[in-house]
Amino acid sequence: MSDSENFDPLTPSGKGHGTQDGKFPRGLVIRLIAYLVAGHVFAAFLYLLFAVAGKG
Repeated sequence: MSDSENFDPLTPSGKGHGTQDGKFPRGLVIRLIAYLVAGHVFAAFLYLLFAVAGKG
């Protein structure tokens, strides 16, 4: 009997599945934080740009 006959796609095989315990990968978290910080810095720059241009 081969392994393909007993294969169940819904059962984690232990090869990278089920080892994270529901946590996000570290790289994804770092990238998310970086995008959030960069997005807020860019939004603050645009706000300042329009605030200064509106007074002139």
